[in-house]
Amino acid sequence: MSISARTTEGSKTSHPREAVTRSLVIAPQWIGDAVMTEPLMRRLHARGEQLTVGALPWVAPVYRAMPQVAEVIEFPFQHGGLQFKERRRLGQDLQGRFEVAYVLPNSLKSALLPFLASIPKRVGYLGEARVGLLTHRLRNPKGKPPMVAFYSALSGEAGIDTDRPRLVLPEGAIDRAAAAQGLAAGAYHVFAPGAEFGGSKRWPAAHYAALASLLDARCLLLGSGKEAALCDEIVAAAPQGRCTSLAGQTSLLDAFALIAGARSLVSNDSGLMHVGAAFGIRQVALFGSTSPLHTPPLNPRAEVVWLKNDPAYQPPLDCAPCFERECPLGHHRCLVDVRPEAVAQRVLG
Repeated sequence: MSISARTTEGSKTSHPREAVTRSLVIAPQWIGDAVMTEPLMRRLHARGEQLTVGALPWVAPVYRAMPQVAEVIEFPFQHGGLQFKERRRLGQDLQGRFEVAYVLPNSLKSALLPFLASIPKRVGYLGEARVGLLTHRLRNPKGKPPMVAFYSALSGEAGIDTDRPRLVLPEGAIDRAAAAQGLAAGAYHVFAPGAEFGGSKRWPAAHYAALASLLDARCLLLGSGKEAALCDEIVAAAPQGRCTSLAGQTSLLDAFALIAGARSLVSNDSGLMHVGAAFGIRQVALFGSTSPLHTPPLNPRAEVVWLKNDPAYQPPLDCAPCFERECPLGHHRCLVDVRPEAVAQRVLG
């Protein structure tokens, strides 16, 4: 089995040869989680570790936007299933390449590869009966802690609560992506109306369409191919020519560039929300069934809308956060009652 790898431009370390520790990082499976690992990458790189990240293909582009990462290996695995033979074969290919492995997901299968590759030091959280697969084990914190701190704690260093993810694009990427849409950087807004987790995290399509009619520029809709129908619904309901759907039509790095060049980003609690935060753009993040205490957009220019924390909203949302994929009560008040006019004021404010 061949290893698909790509070296991130400009990411080579300049540390003395004797100071370099070769480290393999097993990445999470979701874009937002991957973004939230960037402070960990920065910490490991700063102390002289040469980083190779192993990631699934749809997550790998996130790590190509991290200058600290020297190499990205795209894993030939799929969601679900142990796929032991494939992991064993890849583990044999990686024998002797690394001194340390950081296993970021909590699953058993994510810890298998470093074990099968005989990496001497294997760091990760306890979970899924993988005690024997890890040499350095952290206890899982209670509740749902902030995810950036959760990942950064694997470095074993203090001061992790001040970390904020940052992504970097190649020079000219923003202007090229905007020009491909007939636009200039800063001349459009971006909506990210999807959420892979489920419908309980999605602001209604009709609300996005209404918001588009209240804004001062064209709106580009970004998402995966699975979200194309949702984006088409918004385009159809918005004033003619106001919205353009690019769902499933851009590479992930082009989507990053369009977000980085946007006048603002409006999104649900999703992976693209964290991308916008990592570029430090103006954004409004809409939370309903999930909590901004757990996965906030770490961006001083971000505004979070969460009716759970609004004392003026009545009756109170005692059901939130439920963290369910669909509203268990059927009313979805936590997002249905977020008015487009209120969001527009924050975008234009």
